[in-house]
Amino acid sequence: MKKRVILGLIISLNILALANCQNTDKNPANNGDDDIPVPEGYTLFWNDEFSGTEIDLTKWEHEVNAQGGGNNELQYYTDRPVNSFIENGKLIIQALKETYTGAEGTRDYTSARLRTAKKGDWKYGRFEIKAKLPYGQGLWPAIWMLPTDWIYGGWAASGEIDIMELIGHQPNKVYGTLHYGGAYPNNVHSGDFYTLAEGNFNDNFHVFTLDWDETSFKWYVDGVFYQEQTEWSTEGHDYPAPFDQFFHLLLNVAVGGNWPGNPDASTVFPQRMEVDYVRVFKKTGK
Repeated sequence: MKKRVILGLIISLNILALANCQNTDKNPANNGDDDIPVPEGYTLFWNDEFSGTEIDLTKWEHEVNAQGGGNNELQYYTDRPVNSFIENGKLIIQALKETYTGAEGTRDYTSARLRTAKKGDWKYGRFEIKAKLPYGQGLWPAIWMLPTDWIYGGWAASGEIDIMELIGHQPNKVYGTLHYGGAYPNNVHSGDFYTLAEGNFNDNFHVFTLDWDETSFKWYVDGVFYQEQTEWSTEGHDYPAPFDQFFHLLLNVAVGGNWPGNPDASTVFPQRMEVDYVRVFKKTGK
């Protein structure tokens, strides 16, 4: 009897291990929140409701650098609590105007950039993020994705997925973009934008959604569809490369840079991106 129990346990563990190996997604971390609305045809796979008192470092890690993001940005990304923290059930990413010196030099602005790499990595799914955005000349909040393993080469040959970007002097408009093609400077991009009928994205929280499957990307704001992309490429590889690999999420607020321009006398600091939740859904049965 004892041998049968042990054998049965071993078989059960092997079946469980096999099931986990066959899962096409890395690092599942469903919080088990039964009251979260789930879109029809999907299951909740990974989420963070920011309901604790500190950032969950089993799901997120900070990038600490002053490299300018390849865009001549001005901020020093830190892991200090003054730049990223939990407040009233929200993740706060806060950009400050301050002189800060770190291992990579001195900068006049600080902010934070968080990512889920190796803690939450996905190939396909529905990504839903509810956030209130900063505003002002030179601010550049982003909710986006990068490849976890750069299979096809350096940026942007391995792809980039921008779920939401806003440049602070256009506070009522957000952009959704794909980057692909060859490695810089042979990269290309395609995308569109969504403009609020009234008000700005710093006035209230809005839900930014991306649906990604094998052959398409669809973008939504507050449930309103505004673009679909079905065509892309990367040098030397067949479609649907580069978007057939695992990607992870990033949340950040950049300051300055080639696209938004630098802050000026009109820019008010501190500026915050407040994130109410991040949810990742998978199609049922996949």
